[in-house]
Amino acid sequence: MRTPFVFGCGLLLAAIGAAPAAQAQQTQVTSSSNDEPSYRKEFTYGINFNTRGGLIGGASVRSTRLLNQDWSRFWSLEAVEIKHPKEQKVATRYGGSFVYGKSNYLFAIRPSVGLQRVIFRKAPESGVQVNALVGAGPSIGLLMPYYISYDYGNGQGNPNASDIRNEQYNPDIHRSPQELVVDRAPLFSGAGETKPALGAHLRGALSFEYGRYRDAVAGVEVGFLVEAYTKDPAIIRVAQVPDNDLNDQFLPSVYLTLYLGTRN
Repeated sequence: MRTPFVFGCGLLLAAIGAAPAAQAQQTQVTSSSNDEPSYRKEFTYGINFNTRGGLIGGASVRSTRLLNQDWSRFWSLEAVEIKHPKEQKVATRYGGSFVYGKSNYLFAIRPSVGLQRVIFRKAPESGVQVNALVGAGPSIGLLMPYYISYDYGNGQGNPNASDIRNEQYNPDIHRSPQELVVDRAPLFSGAGETKPALGAHLRGALSFEYGRYRDAVAGVEVGFLVEAYTKDPAIIRVAQVPDNDLNDQFLPSVYLTLYLGTRN
């Protein structure tokens, strides 16, 4: 996860950084026309990469309204999957694979409100604008059981002659996971048993936006997010070890969001 995250940051920042140089010799405009934005509302959507997610962490949407030439307020909605840092996929002798010790998926829905300030304003139709933002809101965690296919039969590696059942991984029941787990069950096998986990989050970030046209915008947002839940979400479980010794209640992360949007 770290390699594609850093590689993606480097490529995008390099591409964005090249834009101001290409536009250095542009037609002179008055100070007032540069300072006064030509839009009042902005709507963006993007994909998220973060240090607690998979290859792609999740997705987000945001609506922003200008208050004046420097300040704006926004609301946003983000949905991501949160992984345990010690998750490790292992192969089974049946030819399948599963995440060793994983008992639940954790998905987070994060509605936020916040403020954004322009740090460096670009020219009306070119260049890069730098904004600083801060936002906060509740975190609605969804703990969905992680199902495996477990062989209760003879365990001789022949699924056709075995008693295989799909059920949530439980270290107190599935005592020989590496020998008797056939495969991971389908993703939404435990959707009907999903339980909520309540929390809150706070984020701070810098956004680097590039917009050649007045009615469109594209850019990257890089920041940190601090998130905490009222109790430890049990993602990983091990027999005879308390869940709160393996899982964290406090979940900080660093993230990058690539976004596109429209203005009016």
